[in-house]
Amino acid sequence: MGSIRHYYDAINAAAASIADHHEKQKFLKVIYETFYKSYNPKAADRLGVVYTPNEIVRFMIESADYLLNKHFGKYLEDKNVEILDPATGTGTFICDMLDYIRAEKLEYKYKNEIHANEVAILPYYISNLNIEFTYMQKMGKYAEFENLCFVDTLDNTGFNYKGKQGSLDFFSEENSKRVKRQNEKKIAVIIGNPPYNANQANENDNNKNREYPHIDKRIKDTFVKQSTAQKTKAYDMYARFYRWAFDRLDDNGMTVFITNRSFIDSRTFDGFRKTVEKEFEAAYIIDTKSDVRANPKIAGTTHNVFGIQTGVAIMFLIKKQKRENKTCEIRYIALDDFWRKEQKLQWLAENKLQNIPFEIVRPDKNSNWINLADNDFESLLPLCSKDAKFGKNKKTLFGFFSLGVSTGRDEWVFDLSKKNLIKKIKYFIERYMKQLELGKNDNNSLDYTIKWSDTLKINLRKRDKLIFNEKNISSYLYRPFYQKIYYYDKKISDRLTSNHETIFGQNFTKKNFVIAFSGIGSSKLFSILSSNKVFSHDSLEKTQCLPFYRYDSEGRRMENITDWGLKRFMGHYGQDIAKEEIFHYVYAVLHDPVYRQKYELNLKREFPRIPFYDDFHKWASWGKTLMELHLNYETIEPYPLQTVMTNDKTSPKAKLKADKENGIVILDENSELRGVPLEAWEYKLGNRSAIEWILDQYQEKKPKDTTIAEKFNAYRFADYKEQVIDLLKRVCTVSVKTVKIISQMKR
Repeated sequence: MGSIRHYYDAINAAAASIADHHEKQKFLKVIYETFYKSYNPKAADRLGVVYTPNEIVRFMIESADYLLNKHFGKYLEDKNVEILDPATGTGTFICDMLDYIRAEKLEYKYKNEIHANEVAILPYYISNLNIEFTYMQKMGKYAEFENLCFVDTLDNTGFNYKGKQGSLDFFSEENSKRVKRQNEKKIAVIIGNPPYNANQANENDNNKNREYPHIDKRIKDTFVKQSTAQKTKAYDMYARFYRWAFDRLDDNGMTVFITNRSFIDSRTFDGFRKTVEKEFEAAYIIDTKSDVRANPKIAGTTHNVFGIQTGVAIMFLIKKQKRENKTCEIRYIALDDFWRKEQKLQWLAENKLQNIPFEIVRPDKNSNWINLADNDFESLLPLCSKDAKFGKNKKTLFGFFSLGVSTGRDEWVFDLSKKNLIKKIKYFIERYMKQLELGKNDNNSLDYTIKWSDTLKINLRKRDKLIFNEKNISSYLYRPFYQKIYYYDKKISDRLTSNHETIFGQNFTKKNFVIAFSGIGSSKLFSILSSNKVFSHDSLEKTQCLPFYRYDSEGRRMENITDWGLKRFMGHYGQDIAKEEIFHYVYAVLHDPVYRQKYELNLKREFPRIPFYDDFHKWASWGKTLMELHLNYETIEPYPLQTVMTNDKTSPKAKLKADKENGIVILDENSELRGVPLEAWEYKLGNRSAIEWILDQYQEKKPKDTTIAEKFNAYRFADYKEQVIDLLKRVCTVSVKTVKIISQMKR
């Protein structure tokens, strides 16, 4: 017997095949009148995409009622308090609202001042059944719920969106009347659980979020305009619902959402936070934490209130026409990240908002709300900036910087084997060119045996050809101390730009040295590594690159450290200093454990800044030695690890595991390296030691791409075993010597 979700999808598919809206309505109504013979509204919620636990819904409703009275002297049940759930799903919030409001007040509210929207046809009918059943149970009589609209809320801009009347084009006359009636209301409370996916993981999935021109423009003019982030996910669905709610809300009202928690501390959402500070009188935030990516020691299924990987927070926003406070008063509380789901839900069930010991948040100048840094970071020398990069401000140490390369199809354009890489690329080009010859470029006609992306689809529509060129093959630092062979072509690598040619010249043939560091918004510890090869965006995490040289379009070379920066160093130290020495000095400072600890929060939010330490030349010497170690790791003297081999297995299975306590690297069922010193594990880049990076990258893993897995999965650890043994011994030496130098920096 299939799952409920299986039937859900099957019925949706059947309904989608019915063109006439009225026939579709009749079909679904018959299905669900039959399905709900023994009707249970709580069971119905299991068909929703995300089920909001009752403890959360009740907490949000009771808290909204309290805040409405505190700030406006009204209650949810009062007349002229219009309530809207813009993404009602299966009607959970509305049903609990009906339970909460007193019976003597409910009939009027039900018929006139409680509203809900749903865009998916199946949840729309389920919510209708839920809501009407709940009302009947409480009031002892049936009444149709006439304020449920079948509409995509984000498309519904008919409420005179900032002076521009939106269009209304809905599937039935009755529904259209409902939408128009809702749009004439002055909404005082917007409450619910909007969707919050950022984007699709794979373009081949062909399910990218649709665009919403009005909302996206408002986001661009507010959240994005006020953001300092280089790359933003401010068009996440939950951000869109927030922007819509901010505009839809009456001059005096409240927004109450439970969403992704990233708005609290993500660099991407600094513009969102600035907008909240500007547009609202007060904010109350309950952070349930449980972001598995930020804390790998917890699990979404056991610690997250929704059982998902993404952290979750509840926010109440108070909007007033006549503001009492010039700045938004922000109150914040975080639940223990290690509490299990049941503990968090119990806390929400047992605590009233008015009794919660909130912390008063005082945002810093960059609109950071939590984990505020109290140090002298702003007084240090700026390392780089977007303004300097684009010629608007030359007061930084480096004039140019760039993100590492992001291809969008790593499994296609990288390989350890040049022969296998060429096979893959030729196959990719052949399939693309056949698609070009067909002259079909709509999503449903694409050949999905190759990996598509938005950029490649644009190239197809432009009828750009792909031509194989063996000169486009280059070595590439894919991960720390792990190289791959790369086929670089701007039409195939989505984020391969002229910036990377500025660093290594056309065809990547120019000599250069790069300081790469983990970028803004990184979840892991700050990391840094030097390279003389093209660097991956994911090498360290959101990797940024500072080259020593830069090349113009004619191939002319110039130093990237600015004259302004040079003057600051010479002025401070009172002596002639070479730019190369500054480059080494910076590399040492960014390794300094005292610096990293003191400015840990700053380094997650901003580009590094550089202090002037005593004894410049000592630090420059440390930096030079470290850089030589890291650049020349393939030729450095191997560490004398003991190689232990047996012949127990004729085809030994690859293991590639680390036994740190005993100083052992287990390569496969027949091979080990012994004698790894404890300090070798201490040299970390992010959450892994350098040795562990190598072990991870040489694992035998089934490719995620189906075509690669079926046709080009040629990698076997046994073919590279001797090479890996040699590499591990050399990187062990690098690790031990790096740790020794860093230990000398501690003061």
